[in-house]
Amino acid sequence: MALQETAPTEEPIAFPFPPPSSLYEPSPEYAELRDRRPVTQVTLPDGKTAWLVTGHAEARQVMIDPRFSRKAASGPDTPKLGLAAADDSILGMDPPEHTRLRRLVASAFTARRVEELRPRVAKLVDELLDRVETLPRPVDLVENFSLPLPVQVICELLGVPATDRHVFHAWSDAVMNDWRADPAKSKEAIEELSRYFARLIAAKRAEPADDLMTALIAARDRDDKLSEHELVQLGLGLLIAGHETTANQINMFLLTLLRYPDELARLRTTPDDIPRAVEELMRFVQLGQGGGGLLRVTLEEVELGGVRLPAGAAVLPALLAANRDPRAFDQPDRLDLSRADNPHLGFGAGVHHCLGAQLARMELQEALRGLLRRLPGVRVTVPDSELRFKSGMTLRSLEALPVTW
Repeated sequence: MALQETAPTEEPIAFPFPPPSSLYEPSPEYAELRDRRPVTQVTLPDGKTAWLVTGHAEARQVMIDPRFSRKAASGPDTPKLGLAAADDSILGMDPPEHTRLRRLVASAFTARRVEELRPRVAKLVDELLDRVETLPRPVDLVENFSLPLPVQVICELLGVPATDRHVFHAWSDAVMNDWRADPAKSKEAIEELSRYFARLIAAKRAEPADDLMTALIAARDRDDKLSEHELVQLGLGLLIAGHETTANQINMFLLTLLRYPDELARLRTTPDDIPRAVEELMRFVQLGQGGGGLLRVTLEEVELGGVRLPAGAAVLPALLAANRDPRAFDQPDRLDLSRADNPHLGFGAGVHHCLGAQLARMELQEALRGLLRRLPGVRVTVPDSELRFKSGMTLRSLEALPVTW
């Protein structure tokens, strides 16, 4: 393949794209670019340019190739697309610093450890649905199920009081921002969360417990494996990542299944297929609008998708487009809960592959299993047009999801 010149042959395209007309399909611009030029220069809201990557193979290369740096993306001159806490957390690091911190917490998220947690998560699902069944209908699924489930799980794992969930979730919303958000509010939320974790760490030092935060404090105090700042930021990142995405996925999974009643009916009759269904929903569901990947910066000249990118180029993998790439998936725009070959990028790839992927998978499986078993006729009581999403967020975060059954 002949390489294109570094300078684009066409004018950069404005990004992010306008919102799509449907909650269930990506903006049509993604497919047009993926088919024509999967590595395309775009202009971002701050006026800076970046290279948008819409192909599956190309997006995966960005995430696994060490020449694409997350640390370099935190520089003052790089574009900012949101997620205020990312640059100052493990998400903003490259190896070996990233490897050191990731190793400290990886043991809590192994497949074996997650399976040990499954009975507890299944019990939480049942307890939440017990309460849901007693409430007057319609019931807000966000407030009463999809948010409290992952919050309770990550709080128990970290040793955070679940009674604080409304407080830290409000801060979390401000941190999980997009380019439209007020940077001052995001900065204030990060500072509040940091102070919250500093208080929690002090309490855990005074009264150690059998939880992940106590173990991390020991790694800090006894083994000197991380700084106090890293300890705070690691706890903050785990708390946000451990509940925000999963809660929104539960909501969007249910909406998507109701949109495709034949697939939902088939899943009801074959609940053993739920693990495979979760993988397909991870691929198919439109959780965000801005592409879904974290910005990287090239450390040297790199060829990507037939384009020669210079050192210092900002590169944005569009995972929601990559997950619909016909070069990687048969009939990619079809929801197929029996899909066997599914190399989706919903959890990322490479060194920044989602640390809690196994935990998220298990929680989503148990949430779906509980909803299908306990609320067999579940339906949303308002049309899609009346659903309200929080503004200025990187994820589609519903304010409420009224359901009956």
